[in-house]
Amino acid sequence: MFESIAKSVIDYSNIPTFIVGIYTMAIYKRLPREMKYFSWFVFVSFVVQVIASILFYNSENNLPLLHIYTVVGFVCLIIFYNQIFDGLIKPLILWVLAAVFVVYSVINSIFIQDIYTFNSYALSVEAVIIIILSLTTFVFLMNDIVKERRLAIIKSISWINAGLFIYYSSSLLVFYFGNMIISFAQSPLVRYTWFIYALFSIIMYFCFFVGLWKRPRKSIS
Repeated sequence: MFESIAKSVIDYSNIPTFIVGIYTMAIYKRLPREMKYFSWFVFVSFVVQVIASILFYNSENNLPLLHIYTVVGFVCLIIFYNQIFDGLIKPLILWVLAAVFVVYSVINSIFIQDIYTFNSYALSVEAVIIIILSLTTFVFLMNDIVKERRLAIIKSISWINAGLFIYYSSSLLVFYFGNMIISFAQSPLVRYTWFIYALFSIIMYFCFFVGLWKRPRKSIS
């Protein structure tokens, strides 16, 4: 019974990505500025997932996409958090952080972890940084001044940020041991690991959908 449920969750875990991607496209023009920047991350995730699924069903290695997605997705999230931290943290700090991460990821993909393997080092570093940024956001959102400035979109940001925190914090070990997990792909324990990973991915996109749904109905761009 559990085996069947786990397989279904893994097999259909991409559906939330498609649903949120299509929904975001439909409401993009009505989103406030901060959420438009976040939607870039959703769009990138959507496109990468579509291509990855096509490659997978054609029995082709889609891991090079993960190397690209890690860099592009991270930059999109930095742009999003840069808007959230506007007036609270100097933008240069986040831009330097993004630049250093991009350089590190490229070096990792070229010299350390081949593009046809799981880029566990870059993903692990990304996860740690996003966890720190999401926790910082939670702290800022409790500040009365920030609440007043972000009142219209605070619910949306809270849901989106919660989704990112849940996913990256729960997936950190999966990212770090990614290559080892792939090498034991047929092990039941590994399948349960992917089940948990897929489950948290679904939860993240559920949080994204709720956050987008709770957007201000009148654009404040």
